[in-house]
Amino acid sequence: MVPSPPEPSETLGAGSFAEAFARLLVGLRWWVIAFWVSAAVASLTFLPALSEAKGGDGLKGLLPSDTPAVQNEIRSVEIFGFPLLGRTALVQRNPDGLSVYDQARTVTNAVALNRGRYEGLGPVRGALPILNTFGLFPSSSERDTTAVTYLFFPPGPSFSRQAESARNYAKRFFSPRDDVVGVTGSVPARAQQGRIIRDNLPLVELATLTAIVLIVGISFRSVVAPVLALCVAALAYVITLRLSGFLAVEFGVASPSELEPVVVALLLGVVTDYVVFFCSALRHELADGAIRHDAARAATAQFGPIVGVAGLAVAAGTASLLVAGSAFFKALGPALIFTVLIALCMAITLLPALMAVLGRAIFWPTRPFTAGPAHVARAFSAPVSWIAHRRRSAAFTALGCSAGLLILALPLLRLELGVSFVGALPTDTNVRRAAAAAEAGFAPGILSPTVVVVEGEDIASQRRRLARLGERLEELPGVAGVLGPGDPPRRLETGLLLSGKGDAARYLVVLDDAPLGAGAIRTVDLLADQLPGLLSRSGLREATAGLAGDSATASYIVAQTERDLLRIGVAALLANLLMLVVFLRAVVAALYLLAASVLSLAASLGLTTWVFAQLNPGEGLTFYVPFAAAVLLLAFGSDYNIFGVGHVWDEARHRRLQDAIAVAMPRTIKAITAAGLALAASFGLLAIVPIQSFRQLAFAMFVGIVLDVFVVRSLLMPALLKLVGPASAWPSRRLYRLEAEAGPGGSARHPQ
Repeated sequence: MVPSPPEPSETLGAGSFAEAFARLLVGLRWWVIAFWVSAAVASLTFLPALSEAKGGDGLKGLLPSDTPAVQNEIRSVEIFGFPLLGRTALVQRNPDGLSVYDQARTVTNAVALNRGRYEGLGPVRGALPILNTFGLFPSSSERDTTAVTYLFFPPGPSFSRQAESARNYAKRFFSPRDDVVGVTGSVPARAQQGRIIRDNLPLVELATLTAIVLIVGISFRSVVAPVLALCVAALAYVITLRLSGFLAVEFGVASPSELEPVVVALLLGVVTDYVVFFCSALRHELADGAIRHDAARAATAQFGPIVGVAGLAVAAGTASLLVAGSAFFKALGPALIFTVLIALCMAITLLPALMAVLGRAIFWPTRPFTAGPAHVARAFSAPVSWIAHRRRSAAFTALGCSAGLLILALPLLRLELGVSFVGALPTDTNVRRAAAAAEAGFAPGILSPTVVVVEGEDIASQRRRLARLGERLEELPGVAGVLGPGDPPRRLETGLLLSGKGDAARYLVVLDDAPLGAGAIRTVDLLADQLPGLLSRSGLREATAGLAGDSATASYIVAQTERDLLRIGVAALLANLLMLVVFLRAVVAALYLLAASVLSLAASLGLTTWVFAQLNPGEGLTFYVPFAAAVLLLAFGSDYNIFGVGHVWDEARHRRLQDAIAVAMPRTIKAITAAGLALAASFGLLAIVPIQSFRQLAFAMFVGIVLDVFVVRSLLMPALLKLVGPASAWPSRRLYRLEAEAGPGGSARHPQ
């Protein structure tokens, strides 16, 4: 059974404003319901879907044009007339060997395409075939088994269109005897991710709604309460996604449609949280004999301010993403804030109106009854009482919980970030199979090599020095092979590796690790650090050099994300601390409660780091996962702190703090547990989307919420309250005075 809620908090107080607001909502209940239903219908009718907004191709448009790797790539095209790397590749492979005729057709088709003989292929503009013939190409692990044809596209076409154009090229000019495995690369991978998200989103929504129905239904032993949660969630879902699409189209901002499942999980989880707490308050009032309208007014007056502050705490926490320098986080932040604010507005207006209309029917077929001590689950009351009345028990609990969380957090010291696209896909997708075939014939980095562009006066004539630079590049750890001046025949060098004017050269560096992963980024960072010294030792002291390619771009994204760590972290901590201090009017309690949330967060990220390091060695966590999870978990931690400690503060007005903990915490913990399980299910079910980044975020959020509910709220929070005691309320000395009034074992003689 869901516990009775706290009485009006002294910290916020169900004062005249809260009571007037509650009375207004109940009085206008039918108008409030009609407004939200009309808003949802209007959104469906007049506003665009989120998928119609700009930025639907993932991170496109979120990378600044002045990124060094992007500038170097543009410079390479300006000098040589065409790029040396492609993000879309056609792969052919036969482990028993491609025939001479197969290999000849691969080259012939590419030459014909480059000369403009093929039409009707879409935006594809050029091709560069690479074969492991005789094992001559650097990094070839086999000979005569594999061919990779890079396809080049002009700026503008979407990822989906580029991938489709590459498949058309394969269908028109290759037959089954040519052993075509498929099309792969970072661009087809991103197009595939979009399709996977769209295909799996309905299943995510259905599974999440089913979990919410079960959790809310079991908590209230009702079939109507979960329907109430679904109705509110459905209206919020429609309005949020349609308004997000409208704002994205209207203002031309990059839409986070790639992360639509995250927005759905956040929305459903937050709405369910507030349904649980409002219905708990209503149940308590009905059990005490209040009639329907009075019960709805009292519940709204009690919980409206608390839900409002808690919702603002979540919104303020997610707003910390706005201080990031990364364009990705700046786009993600408003989406999360907008989602929370819509859910909050509906919770504090629509829920009271629905409670006033439905009353006791919400809990059908059961009847509300007084949640006295006999009905509080012993699983919650026994350990809390043991902690609250024994200082040694509290110390043991705090030490044990803190030590356990710290141990789980240790792998976080080895956290590595990546920006993987191909590696994030399921192994049974065409893009992933084609990638595996290319890697088998060459090396993991063949799909997206790193390009080194070297410029200097008359540098093309310094062939011996250029050859030495290529040798030194190949000696670097993590480099599988290098294609540079001196490797292909001289007639192919000019235009491909040496500029026509003789003032530039370029090298194709194939890495040992999959592009964009943590291992590849380490190698690119090493290459960038070593490049000036390599130029000098090769005799090219006057030359300048730069890096281009996906892994170099990923290195920039990861570096920028790591620079954002301090700004996002400080902003998130300050935002959550401010909300706790304002609500509790206590600095000490706010500090150690926030510290407990940070400890739980570190444990969840540490466990996530360890698990996925075992599952996908060398890939690292997707760059945005730790930061998005950290901001959300801190915000939800403050949310539950407000609900939990606020009730203890109320009880401490009338009794000693340890008794207030023993009385208030079991009831509050059970309500938080029901809400937390719904929230954990909402985010955990993101794992249905078979993309690595979603499963990482789902795991981090699920583990983080479970640790927060069952370790921090159920054990660590009451232990810290007991250990710190009345000093928790500092700078107020209110708890000291009440302890003195209560004496050794009684209730405070304090007016209620």
